[in-house]
Amino acid sequence: MTAEHDNEYRPRRQRRPRKKDPIRTVFFTLLGIVVVAAIVGGGYIFNLANSFNSKSQTIESAFPTDRMAKDPNDKSVNILLMGSDSRNTSGGNLTETSDGSRSDTMMLMHVPENRENVYVMSIMRDTWVDIPGQGEHKINAAMAFGGVPLVVQTIEGMFETRVDHVAIIDFSGFKELTDALGGVEINNPEAFSANGSTGEFFPAGTQTLSGDSALSFVRERKAFSDGDYSRVRNQQLFVKALMSKFLTAETLTNPVRINEVVSEFSPFLSVDNELDAMKAGSLGVSLRDVRSSDVQMFTLPTLGTGTSADGQSIVVPDEEAIAEIASALQSDSLGEYLSTADLE
Repeated sequence: MTAEHDNEYRPRRQRRPRKKDPIRTVFFTLLGIVVVAAIVGGGYIFNLANSFNSKSQTIESAFPTDRMAKDPNDKSVNILLMGSDSRNTSGGNLTETSDGSRSDTMMLMHVPENRENVYVMSIMRDTWVDIPGQGEHKINAAMAFGGVPLVVQTIEGMFETRVDHVAIIDFSGFKELTDALGGVEINNPEAFSANGSTGEFFPAGTQTLSGDSALSFVRERKAFSDGDYSRVRNQQLFVKALMSKFLTAETLTNPVRINEVVSEFSPFLSVDNELDAMKAGSLGVSLRDVRSSDVQMFTLPTLGTGTSADGQSIVVPDEEAIAEIASALQSDSLGEYLSTADLE
């Protein structure tokens, strides 16, 4: 896909305000298992975890053979979260190493060693980067060139930081999760009509979205003058509302509802072979004191849009910001970087 912007190069940083928004959909559901465990106890959570492990898919070869080394004393955790545009409607295999698909949404979640905060960085899918062995391309092309291992290798190369885990959800799973929660209420800041066959209209203001409408809402970009920038904004807005719905007492104290959510969602989720319910649960327990105000979401800074040498409309990377974030990740000081960085 291309960036729907003017092809004029704008040599200034296009940065979104920092948002204290919740973590993305994949981690929400895994962390939700831990929260439920604290409420309803052992026997039920065992069955719930078993359901997650048996229905989710395992990415057997999620990592490249040439991996970034990790300091054994480094206890921080980096999880690569991706949304696939495979349009899989049956919960089928999302784990092929190279099937021509592209990652539609890409985020790097950083959990610091002190477990006092969680940081989630969105990466614009049209960001022009060096993909190992392929040269310069949009970052979302890495999946098509070499599957999950090449995406991991690309991210590790950009930030000189090891990726510890990978989780992928396809868009059918996104719809299933929304419907399993009975719809999600959002407050849309800007009215727009989605492109495509349905042309669904989203008025400004409060409204409840079901699975199909939610998918249309978070995927739309052509309706906006700044394209993917507004698309990322709407994704973050929706996920915040999704998290609010998921973590209500009404949901978390209802074992039937939680079981439905995990059961419906898991078949559309693929994780590396170490990120099972036990691993996710352990991480969740270590984050038990983290609240929504401790979770910060931001978009990797860019220099706006431009045109590649071969004529593609691209998002121009901010190499200075990438280097700064790489240094912050390596020193586990991302919070300090974000507190001083000009992300306006």
